[in-house]
Amino acid sequence: MNIIFILIPIAILFVVIAVFVFFWAIRSEQFEDLDRQGSNILFDEDDATSTTTNKRQADDNQP
Repeated sequence: MNIIFILIPIAILFVVIAVFVFFWAIRSEQFEDLDRQGSNILFDEDDATSTTTNKRQADDNQP
């Protein structure tokens, strides 16, 4: 029964920390644009060095 006197304050501390982190995330706009990062990978362009290397390899393979 004495363990409850330890577990209840620890649980309250966890809840207070979770609420603090939640409101910090809202204030720092962490939840503003959730879909952008997922769609950025679809529109990611190759850097110029890899495209020039690919063109050179394609030119070397032609007879």
